[in-house]
Parts: sequence; C-alpha cells; structure tokens
Amino acid sequence: MIIPPYLKSGDKVGIVSSAKRTTPEEIEQGIEQLKSWGLIPVLGKNVFSEHHFFAGTDDERTEDLQQMLYNNSIKAIFFSKGAYGTLRIIDELDFSNFKLHPKWIVGYSDITILHSHIHNFEIATLHAVMLQGMPKSTPEALETMRKVLFGEKLEYEIATHAENRNGEGIIEGELIGGNLSILYALTGSISEVNTEGKILFIEDIDEYLYHLDRMMLSLKRGDYLSGLKAIIVGCMLDIKESTLPFGLTDNEIILAHSPLNCPVYFGFPSGHTADNRALILGKKIRITPLEKIVRIEFL
Repeated sequence: MIIPPYLKSGDKVGIVSSAKRTTPEEIEQGIEQLKSWGLIPVLGKNVFSEHHFFAGTDDERTEDLQQMLYNNSIKAIFFSKGAYGTLRIIDELDFSNFKLHPKWIVGYSDITILHSHIHNFEIATLHAVMLQGMPKSTPEALETMRKVLFGEKLEYEIATHAENRNGEGIIEGELIGGNLSILYALTGSISEVNTEGKILFIEDIDEYLYHLDRMMLSLKRGDYLSGLKAIIVGCMLDIKESTLPFGLTDNEIILAHSPLNCPVYFGFPSGHTADNRALILGKKIRITPLEKIVRIEFL
C-alpha cells in the first residue's frame, strides 16, 4: 500500500465540494484551521456553486476535483461536506496522474466512495472530519487528523465495550471501510473494496434498524464479510426504530450478520460525531484487546 507524501508547512491543499452545496460561512473556520497548521488552502472555482441539492452540476463538481487530482502542487484534497453527490461523478474522474503522484484524500461519509475506489489503486486515504464539521470537532479529532497528515505516529486506546466479540490474541491487517450505506451502494461496481483478509471499519447515521439489517445481510450474502480479520464499529448515530419494533439493536444486528469467528469491536470514536478521530484507510493496523481497553496501532 502506497502512503501519500506527508505534508509540511507551506504546502498547498485543495478544497473541493463534490457533493452537497455549501456556503463560505460554513467552511470559513475549517479553512482557518488548515491555515493554522501552515497549509495554504486553494479553493476550486465551483466550491460555492449551487445546482438544486448539489454544489454545482455534475460537470462542475467533476471539473473541480479533476483539477485538484491533476495539479501536482496540491498535496492533499479536503472536502467541504458530504451528504450525497460523489457517486454521481466517480466514473467521470481520471485518476491516471493521481496514481503516479498520490496525495492525501481527506473526508468521510459520502467521501467513502473515493476511499473505496482509490483503495483498489493500493493508495492510502484519510477518513477524517471535513471542513464544515471542523468548528464542532473535538480537539482530539482535529489533532489526530493533523498527526496523520504531518507523519506523526497514530494509536488509540478505546474502552472495552460490553458487546465486543474478542478474537484470540492480537490481530493485524489492512484497515478498510467507511460509511456503511456507501459501502453497500458500491457492491458489484468497480469501486467496491476487496475485503479479503482486511479489517473493516463501519459507521452510519440516520438509518432505520431494518435498513442496517438489510445492508449487513447484503454484505454477508455477497461474501464481503466471510474473509474479514475483524470489524471495528464507529458511531452509529440516530439509528431509528420503525413503527413496529425491529427487535434487535444496531449492535445486535452487526453481530448477527458477522461471521462467528470474526472479532467485532464497538465504540470507536469516528464517524458522524464531534469526536471523529482520524483513520488511515489502507494502512496496516494492530488490534490488541486487553481487559479494560482495546489498543489500535497504525504500523
């Protein structure tokens, strides 16, 4: 797996809106955060464009992201916000220059499309907060993103969750994943991620329990779960009951559809939460389950 070059003070970084439309006020503090790290934000010309729900037409959003992928002076690409829209442009993007000159792709939620697609080029990406969310982020979340981008060591100690399913000893493997709804939407396409022998991270927001059941069951039936070394579950925010109770909690659904021999670790602080800790997707990690904590180290 190729790790993109780490950043240094004075580097130019691109700002793109590939999905839902945004305003200057929504991302102003995020831009200032990047500047405080010594980075020079370069905004795509269509960042604040509007076309119904989206930040401009599909062509405009494609143009902005494509220019940032082409421009070798841009050392990382940050996204204004997620929601929905990147799936509409993924097949129009040319990654040939990006493969020769990798750079950090930084985002989560809808940006899972790029994480998954780029994983198949064997290039690591960064699952982390986007510009709109930076003002609401915990200092710890922002610091973990900064650490990754500037090449500092990243590790976590997460409190042991009562519903964890532990494996036998230490687990090592390549970390993949992101938003569960997006991973589900990518199955059967050229952007789907190879899960065999990997460690899968999942998170989601605003879904019904039966939606979650359907997505996990579909991944199971498609044989995306059988070869996993482990599953790490992040924030499952606002997972809702339907009119008739479904009968299982979100954690119980995940455990029910995960292979019995697959360790599952709940409660990782990442996803649609203020404490959205950074994860390097594509990098090998080590999971060490202890009595009161689960240690996760990026190797």
